Amino acid sequence: MTHWFHRNPLKATAPVSFNYYGVASGPAASKICSDLRSSRARLLELFTDLSCNPEMMKNAADSYFSLLQGFINSLDESTQESKLRYIQNFKWTDTLQGQVPSAQQDAVFELISMGFNVALWYTKYASRLAGKENVTEDEAKEVHRSLKIAAGIFKHLKESHIPKLITPAEKGRDLEARLIDAYIIQCQAEAQEVTIARAIELKHAPGLIAALAYETANFYQKADHTLSSLEPAYSAKWRKYLLLKMCFYTAYAYCYHGQTLLASDKCGEAIRSLQEAEKLYAKAEALCKEYGETKGPGPTVKPSGHLFFRKLGNLVKNTLEKCQRENGFIPNPNQRKW
Repeated sequence: MTHWFHRNPLKATAPVSFNYYGVASGPAASKICSDLRSSRARLLELFTDLSCNPEMMKNAADSYFSLLQGFINSLDESTQESKLRYIQNFKWTDTLQGQVPSAQQDAVFELISMGFNVALWYTKYASRLAGKENVTEDEAKEVHRSLKIAAGIFKHLKESHIPKLITPAEKGRDLEARLIDAYIIQCQAEAQEVTIARAIELKHAPGLIAALAYETANFYQKADHTLSSLEPAYSAKWRKYLLLKMCFYTAYAYCYHGQTLLASDKCGEAIRSLQEAEKLYAKAEALCKEYGETKGPGPTVKPSGHLFFRKLGNLVKNTLEKCQRENGFIPNPNQRKW
């Protein structure tokens, strides 16, 4: 089953030379600075390299972060921080607020910002893989795995590194709790979309699919609520995506719940459930149009034309018609038999 996911742009950064004349004077120190410069450049290149895979990304990220640790932690493994932590100024843009950079003279800020981009890369890799026409079982597992890794990175940055910043995260910017939480929840919701698609392919019980879809809709609602207090100029497009996915998966839940009711010969209740699915699908379709017209970070696409969206519309229509047909076949108990 093919998927469509909204993605915000990657963070951009200013070049860093890591030249410390008079500080890093020995050949070993110069070698480390040279390795830092080249490993950072390599990692930044991979973010936009479409041939990059998770193994390449992991190796490049490990290489850079292992060297960067020397600027954060003391080499004698004490609890003290490195004397080099504040020697270099780092500049990074924001995923929502475009080309307006934030700058901090702090290696921890660099670790967090680069780690944030690594997590974003995993979400973009998952999106590319999931958007293919025929996603294989192995590819679906890779999508699920990549989204879980991304969520884990965001969570680790929030809990273990962002609290160490000397300068607190600015309101409404990437490193603030509301945005980090929204990214984490979105990853969880999209990973569950893959689970739902797999459950449908394996023809699991409609009741199970309905429960998964309802839970997924709740994830998207929670993510939207997390962003509700942000400036609309930056968050409106992202929020349209979250709302349309919430309506979409609530419609899914009503559709499969209707199938469960139909199997129990509760045709009247099944019809009402499918009619509710029809309303929510129409609402999601309207939100798709609004998403395409809303300015802000993210791709300019028409989600309503995507295969994943059209398939649900056909499923709701066909299931409702089936319910109505079967409801017409139910004999009237008051009718006289001759």
